[in-house]
Parts: sequence; structure tokens; C-alpha cells
Amino acid sequence: MTVAPGTLVLAGTPIGDIADAPPRLAEELAGADVVAAEDTRRLRRLTQALGVQPKGRVVSYFEGNEAARTPELVEALLGGSRVLLVTDAGMPSVSDPGYRLVAAAVKKDIKVTAVPGPSAVLTALALSGLPVDRFCFEGFLPRKAGERLSRLREVAGERRTLVYFEAPHRLDDTLAAMAEVFGAERRAAVCRELTKTYEEIKRGPVGELAEWAAEGVRGEITVVVEGAPEKAEELGADELVRRVRVREEAGERRKEAIAAVAVEAGVPKREVFDAVVAAKSAQKPL
Repeated sequence: MTVAPGTLVLAGTPIGDIADAPPRLAEELAGADVVAAEDTRRLRRLTQALGVQPKGRVVSYFEGNEAARTPELVEALLGGSRVLLVTDAGMPSVSDPGYRLVAAAVKKDIKVTAVPGPSAVLTALALSGLPVDRFCFEGFLPRKAGERLSRLREVAGERRTLVYFEAPHRLDDTLAAMAEVFGAERRAAVCRELTKTYEEIKRGPVGELAEWAAEGVRGEITVVVEGAPEKAEELGADELVRRVRVREEAGERRKEAIAAVAVEAGVPKREVFDAVVAAKSAQKPL
């Protein structure tokens, strides 16, 4: 007899306050045939807080074993099991394990559903005071300084509000890099310890936030950054070079002049830099 495939359930978990757990979360934890958890110890604390005892098998599912564990979970789903996936906080697959399993389940025509829950991305966005009608989530930036700058330059002209996750010990470097690429006056909000006892929302120009973060910041961090300003006009390479020249003649260093022109023109700093380099190569006067 052919067994109908089971269902994969992605369950959002509290990002801080346990009282934010959706009622369905307890039901799914109690009734699932398999519970796949990013950290089984944190799962145990969660179930104890909710007063529920999973009846199904509990397995770990984290970055280190995600590739190896996925086929096993897909096999359970094909055998008719209801598999519940939970991560440490928030929604699985949003900068957490889960995407690989969802993709594999979809490929096998297995039903995938969700228990909606708290989201650090949406919570920070709503609290930031920045435009929320259009936004993009960029996850974690690269750890290495050069790669981080390159990634930021890719979105320097992005008009939508940007949302990032960041580790507290890298926050000052990240904000300093944002000030360099986006301009020190770009508005941002650092959202720390969302829904927890010491929740803090620090808003201001990204340059000022970088100075604040240099003193040391603790906790879970989400950074929301204003999108690039609308271009008042499309400036050609010659005009960008001319504006850099005017600032240099006024006494600014070339690096600062390029950064300032990029901000006022609403273009990535790399675009202005490339125009200046091209002009120099063509022996145009700067």
C-alpha cells in the first residue's frame, strides 16, 4: 500500500520573550512525529517553558549536519511523518537552517507549511522609524573587512531599506564600513535584544552609531539602514569628475571628495572612484 507523504512544518520560535510563542507551537511540538531542532538543549528549555512534552523523536539540525541530516528527514516525510523544524529564535531558513530541507521537500512534492511566529527582521524594521514600504534583508555581512566592503558597495545605490543581522563584537566595524560606503549621514537604527529585558533601539546617522558602538555593545543585534536617496538627476562620469575636482580645489583630500560626491549624487562610491581613475588614465585634468 502506498503511504501518503507527511508534512514539513516550519515553526517560528520566540526571539526573546517566551510569552510571544504562538499557541500552535505547543500543539505542533506535542504532536509531531519528528522534531528537528537547531539546538536540542534550547529546545528542551523551550518545551519546559511551554509545559509540553514532544511525543516524537527529537534530532539535531544545525549548520554542521544540515547536509547529512536532510536526506534522513526527507525519508521520514516520504514515509508519512509530520516533521517539525525549529531554530533557536525566529523563523527557520531566515539566516538559520531550513532552506536546504524546504528545497528538498518541495522537490519531492511534500507539503510544506508554517507556524508563523516572531521575526527579528520585521520587528526591527517596524521599530526603526525608517521607511517600511519596501525593504530587503541582507542577512549577515562577511567577517573579512575587504569582503564586507565589497558587499556593501553592491547595495550602495539600493533605494529600499536594508536590514542586517550582526554579531555584537563586529558591530562597530560594520557600522564604520557602512559610514564609509553609504556616507556618514545615512540614517540607521541598531536594534538590540529585541523583546528582551534590556531591549534598546539606537537611532541616528550611521557615522554617529559607529562611534557609539566603538564603546562596546552586547546582545543580539539587528541593523536597519535607510535606502539610498533618490537621484535628483543622472550625472555622467564627466560631471562626477568635475565635482570631485571642485572639492579638491577647495582643500578636500581626494578620498573624502569622492565619498562626498557619491553621497550627494546618490551613487555608489565605487562609481565615482572609477570615473576619477578613468579620467586620470585618459589624462583629463582633475
